[in-house]
Amino acid sequence: MKFFDLESPLMQALNKVADLMILNILTLICCIPIITAGASITAMHYMALKMARNEECYIIKDFFKSFKLNFKQATIIWVLVFIILMVLVGDFYIMFNAEMAFAGALKIILTVIAFVALFTYMFLFPVLAKFDNTILRTFKNAFFIGILQFPKTILMMILSVAPVVLFLLFPQITPIIFCFGMAAPAWLSAKMYSNFFKKLEDQITAANALEEGEQTVTEEEDERIFKDELDESLLDDPRIGGGQA
Repeated sequence: MKFFDLESPLMQALNKVADLMILNILTLICCIPIITAGASITAMHYMALKMARNEECYIIKDFFKSFKLNFKQATIIWVLVFIILMVLVGDFYIMFNAEMAFAGALKIILTVIAFVALFTYMFLFPVLAKFDNTILRTFKNAFFIGILQFPKTILMMILSVAPVVLFLLFPQITPIIFCFGMAAPAWLSAKMYSNFFKKLEDQITAANALEEGEQTVTEEEDERIFKDELDESLLDDPRIGGGQA
């Protein structure tokens, strides 16, 4: 029956579900040592983007390809993110549990800082997974892209916290959260920013081609390598800055 043909919409959907489950479990396992969480999350976003674009990919092989390639930078970024998270959690804990009164302005400032941190985090590891840059510029690019993709960034925030909220409200769905809680939001997010990233990739490769001449890219080359000054491009190019993806 065509209903069960490998190219049928049903089978393709089931294959996508299976791939997301494998990706999610693989990501969780590689996050267990804690210190490797950054590389694991980066590899997850690398695979999520490939899946969102329906590119040919091998979940385990390509996951560890990105994991290895980005390990050093991802680990440093993860440590920085973890430190920022602990400082913010500590500040909020003190602010809401200390006997002394805190000024309303201080609470607002702390809330804004936390929002900006989460805002930047939404694109931090996706940017690292696809673009080759310094750590500082990766943070800057993630922040600028978050601004330019503002409505979608908010949706990505909602998607990222939804599994935690669902787990707290409905603990009986824990197996579903375990199988899809990280990969599914990453895949849905990738579908939202894929076109925007593609515009950036085309812009950067075109600029590089003008500077360095025609280059032949093979499947063996690093798909992530896009040498760029992306934060300046994001601010100066109205075609990109419009945020229409």
